[in-house]
Amino acid sequence: MAAPRRDHQPVRDQPPAAAPSRLARKLTAFDAVVMGLGAMVGAGIFAVIGPAVAIAGSGALAALLLAALVAFCNATSSAQLAAIHPESGGAYVYGRRRLGAFWGYLAGWGFVVGKLASCTAMALTFASYGAPTLMRPLAVAAVLALTVVNLFGVKKTAQLTRLIVAVVLLALAAVILAVLLGGEASFSRLTAAPDWRPQAVLQAAGLWFFAFSGYARLATLGEEVVDPQRTIPRAIPLALGLTLILYLAVAVSALLAVDADLLGQVPAPLVTAVEAGRFAGLSPVVRIGAAVASLGVLLSLIVGVSRTTFAMAANRDLPPWFASVHPRTKVPHRAELAVGLIVAVLVSVGDLRAAIGFSAFTVLLYYAITNAAALRLEPAERRWPRGLALAGLLGCILLAFSLPAASVLGGGLVLLIGAALYGLSRAAAPRPWWR
Repeated sequence: MAAPRRDHQPVRDQPPAAAPSRLARKLTAFDAVVMGLGAMVGAGIFAVIGPAVAIAGSGALAALLLAALVAFCNATSSAQLAAIHPESGGAYVYGRRRLGAFWGYLAGWGFVVGKLASCTAMALTFASYGAPTLMRPLAVAAVLALTVVNLFGVKKTAQLTRLIVAVVLLALAAVILAVLLGGEASFSRLTAAPDWRPQAVLQAAGLWFFAFSGYARLATLGEEVVDPQRTIPRAIPLALGLTLILYLAVAVSALLAVDADLLGQVPAPLVTAVEAGRFAGLSPVVRIGAAVASLGVLLSLIVGVSRTTFAMAANRDLPPWFASVHPRTKVPHRAELAVGLIVAVLVSVGDLRAAIGFSAFTVLLYYAITNAAALRLEPAERRWPRGLALAGLLGCILLAFSLPAASVLGGGLVLLIGAALYGLSRAAAPRPWWR
C-alpha cells in the first residue's frame, strides 16, 4: 500500500474541487477595483483613526504610512499568487500549494476566525452610527439582510458595492472640505503631541492595518473574476493605492481640525472634526457615510469569509456540506448562510474595539503565510521582487506582536486551538472526523 502523503508537504496537485468552473466568473476589472475599495474605504478610517491617535497622537500618520507599506508588500504577494492560483480561498489555497496542507489550513482558520471578528466590528460600527439605542438588534438585522443580498449572486453584490462606495466617497469628501474650509484647521496640530516611541507607532500601525486588510478580498474571489490572471494583479495595487491617498487626506484633515488628545477620545472622531468648524451642519452626512461604509465592508467581508469556508470545505478541511454551490446563482449558499448566522450571534455579544484588535492579529498572521508562500515562487512566476515578500512577512509578524497584549493572547489562543484541532483530526484517523 502506498504511504500516505505527509501533510507538511506542499500540495502541488490540482484536486477535482479546484476546477475553475465551480463558481460563475462575472466580475469585470472595474467590479474588482470597486469590490476592493468597498472592502477598505470608509469603515476603516471611521473605526480606527480614534484608537490609533489615542496610542500615537499625531504620530498616527507615520503609523498609517507604515501600515500601508506592509499592506503594499502583502498586496504584491497576494496579486502574484492570485494570478497563478485563481481559486476561491486566498492564502488558504496559496499555503496549501506552496507551503503544505498544515500552513494552508492555519491560514484559512486564521482568516475565517479573524474576519468573523471583523464582520462583528463592522456590524457594530454601522449600528452605533445608525441608531445607538438599538445597536445590537440593528446590527443583527444588517448582517442578515446583507447575507440575503449575497445569496442572489456575486454580480448583485458588486452592484450594491458600487452604490455604497459612491456614498462613502461623498461623505469623506464632505469631511475634507468641511475641515479645510471650516476655519479651524491649523498646521500646528500636526506637530503637536506625537508619540514617536517605536512601540506606540508599531501598535498604531497594527490597528491601521485593519483598515487596509480588505484589499485581498479580491484574491478570495479568484473564481468569480473575469480573466483573473490579468485582472487581480492590477486591481489589488490600484485599490490599495486609491485607499491610501484617501485615508491620508482624511487623517491629515482631522488632525488639522482637532487636537490629537481629543480626537483619540471621542467615539466619532470624524464627526467631531467636522463639528469643530463652521460647517457643523454636515455632520449628519458624515454619520450616514460611516454607517454606509460599515455596511459596504460588512458586505465584502461576508463574501470573503464564505469563499474561504467554501474552499476549505471543498478540500475537506471543514465539513464538505459547506462546499455546495447553488445551481442557479452559482454562489456557495451554505457557506454564506453559515457565516451570516455565526456573525449574527457574535454581534449579539461582541465588543467593537476588542474585535478590531483580535481581527488585526489573526489577519496579520494570515498575510504572513501569504508572503511566505510568495517566497516560494519561481523566478518566472514573479511580477515583483522577492524582497517585497520577505519585507511583508517580517512586517506582518512585527505588527502582529506589537498589538495590545489582549489581542495577541486572544488571537494566539484561537490559532493554537485551530492547530490542535488539525493535529487531532490527523492523529485520530487518516481523514478528519467529519468525512
